[in-house]
Amino acid sequence: MADEKNAPATEAPELGTAEVSNMADTAGPVQRPRGWMYKGFRVAGKEIWYASPIVQLLMVAMVCFLCPGMFNALTGLGGGGQVDPSAQNDAATALNSTFAVVAFFSGTIANKLGVKATLAFGGLGYCIYAGSFLSYNHNQNHGFVVFAGAFLGVCAGLLWTAQGTIMMSYPPEAQKGRYISYFWIIFNLGAVIGALVPLGQNVNATGATNVTDGTYIGLIVLMFTGAVLAMSLCNADKVRREDGSKVILMKNPSWKTEFIGLFETITSSPWVILLFPMFFASNIFYTYQLNDFNGAHFNTRTRALNNLLYWTSQIFGAIVFGYGLDFPGARRSIRAKGSFIALVAVTFAIWGGGYAWQIKQVPREIVENKDSGYEQERVDWTDGGERYIGPMFLFIFYGFFDAAFQTCIYWYMGALSNSGRKAANLAGFYKGIQSAGAAVYWRLDGLKTPYNTMFGATWGLLAAALFIAAPVIFTRIKDTVTLEEDLKFSDETAEDVAPAKDVAVHDKHDSV
Repeated sequence: MADEKNAPATEAPELGTAEVSNMADTAGPVQRPRGWMYKGFRVAGKEIWYASPIVQLLMVAMVCFLCPGMFNALTGLGGGGQVDPSAQNDAATALNSTFAVVAFFSGTIANKLGVKATLAFGGLGYCIYAGSFLSYNHNQNHGFVVFAGAFLGVCAGLLWTAQGTIMMSYPPEAQKGRYISYFWIIFNLGAVIGALVPLGQNVNATGATNVTDGTYIGLIVLMFTGAVLAMSLCNADKVRREDGSKVILMKNPSWKTEFIGLFETITSSPWVILLFPMFFASNIFYTYQLNDFNGAHFNTRTRALNNLLYWTSQIFGAIVFGYGLDFPGARRSIRAKGSFIALVAVTFAIWGGGYAWQIKQVPREIVENKDSGYEQERVDWTDGGERYIGPMFLFIFYGFFDAAFQTCIYWYMGALSNSGRKAANLAGFYKGIQSAGAAVYWRLDGLKTPYNTMFGATWGLLAAALFIAAPVIFTRIKDTVTLEEDLKFSDETAEDVAPAKDVAVHDKHDSV
């Protein structure tokens, strides 16, 4: 082993995906690299870096950068970039309704079809959704926007389940927080860059106007690119970790075994139901934050700037919580408890500040009454002081909160199992229940529920969900999950997924 460590690495031939997939079945001892951004590892003298968890995670992050990242940039403008949010509200209700139904079973679909096909099909709905708003700019075809939202719900349910499977089951236990952080950073960079497009094109729009056609066209092109990129991923059965171990799956999945697995996810761990309120609450705040805060009280160019700041702050939230969840100086069970206490504190601090701001704002009846003159009273970034600077920082903290909340949920689920099969089902439950909650809140907004009521219902549900989830966080997250425990949810054996014996890992980068 010492000779192998000191010997110079020879250059490996360029490999295609098919060669990578075939070689991933060969086994081998591992020399652990010093930095995570290593060149790769070798099987039978050939390098298979492409099938490593970090490469696959970065690729799925780029897909989400281009698809849901650009969707977030569009949604962050409030009303889908329209002054009248009615079409977007109805589309969001349709989107989250179909999302909730499809996502509940999408773990089964991902396990049967593989994450690559599931992710690629899931990306298609995003460009159609953006196209519906481009159409709406010209013909006000409300029905097409609602249809595009419903179709996107089907696609997004598949995409996010495949993404969750990769993010929770591919990394080793000690690095799950960082992997979630890497994903969240890249994904939200998509929203940040996407937000620059409407900001640049609407920088002189001091009134309240719809965004331009160019904004929608740019987003459509980027979203379609993401759907195509998804086809270059490996499926989960071809992925190898640094030590040569594989992701735990079913050898021969069928529709029957996967529906049984969906049922077993609940019956084998019924206490996971205590996380469902947290799942339900994990997207409800977008309705208030994006429509009733940003969309209601700021003019077009200021909404665009707020949008940029909101998604940028998510990157910092992911870094703080992602790396904190992997802190090596404490056992995982201790980190789980500490992160939960921090999340409760952040929730009450940020939303408490939001309450102090919200109770001072004019009601929905005035904001949406075109004869009230409120259009001319919307906040512009040049207003400064208490009128703009205060709510600007509040919106930044709302973005930080979103990343913190979502990062913790993914980490908690990933800490419950390392099985790719179980992770897919958990991700499906998470996204399905999450979308059901979002559908309810988008519908409430569509029914013109008062802003104060929307705020109170959002904060109250977030707080309740955290306390209901507390027993799971404090009693069910262990310092490690044994291989035997994970294999109970699979037909594979320890020999099928164990670390390999002749894998040679070599560094090209000693540090990050």
